[in-house]
Amino acid sequence: MGNLKELSYKLRKDVVDMIVEGKGGHIGGDMSAMDILVELYFEQMNISPENMDAPDRDRFIMSKGHSVEALYTVLAEKGFFPIEQVIKEFSKFGSQFIGHPNNKLPGIEMNSGSLGHGLPVSVGMALAGKMDKKDYRVYTVMGDGELAEGSVWEGTMAGNQYKLDNLCAIVDRNRLQISGNTEDVMGHDDLVQRFSSFGWHVISIDGNNYTELKKAFEEARETKGKPTVIIANTIKGCGSSVMENKANWHHKVPNAEEYAQIIKDFQIRKEAAANE
Repeated sequence: MGNLKELSYKLRKDVVDMIVEGKGGHIGGDMSAMDILVELYFEQMNISPENMDAPDRDRFIMSKGHSVEALYTVLAEKGFFPIEQVIKEFSKFGSQFIGHPNNKLPGIEMNSGSLGHGLPVSVGMALAGKMDKKDYRVYTVMGDGELAEGSVWEGTMAGNQYKLDNLCAIVDRNRLQISGNTEDVMGHDDLVQRFSSFGWHVISIDGNNYTELKKAFEEARETKGKPTVIIANTIKGCGSSVMENKANWHHKVPNAEEYAQIIKDFQIRKEAAANE
């Protein structure tokens, strides 16, 4: 567990370097979602550069596509492309490393950016797997602000209708979006109760805790006859007091002073993780 946590802070630094070099990026959501992505790609999913076109590979959709920087760093760590290339080219003119997932890049299944599309597409992928009698699983990470989109709930209904137990959705529940607190913008009330009423198996966890993430994904895999949603309660800007739980870090480039403190905070937490 300590190794994954330690890795997450290395990748968080890569994200910050990418955003500074590219002069833009959705840094707060990258930090809250990082542990989810690390657990998925390094412990849970059957996906690698060697099998990325295999019919039986697991599928992943980054529905909250604006947090692509975190996804790029994880894919780079898995060997899909060099991290040096990502940092150098991110958000530059003519680059394929754009500010939302680009399926011209290896390891990316779907272009996403318009919120609300990831879950419905994941439902289609999961249903295709059932129809083709494949054993792959489909995962999608959504933002909690994204849940205001009606297409999310259409996908939720369809997931239950077709009993897609090969589908697992994860809500990055950091409670902040670009215009402030989610409950002030479009309140979600009790998400456990809400998804349960749509017939889904629901698990609520600390989404920045690897023990809880591992247990939740194992429970999702063992759940039969219905899809699973993991409500991952996370901290926006997780990793540094400069950013944590601050809505203005939804999309922001740190200045030199902020950068120095953020990197220092990451290093302290990385060393603590190494000693766990």
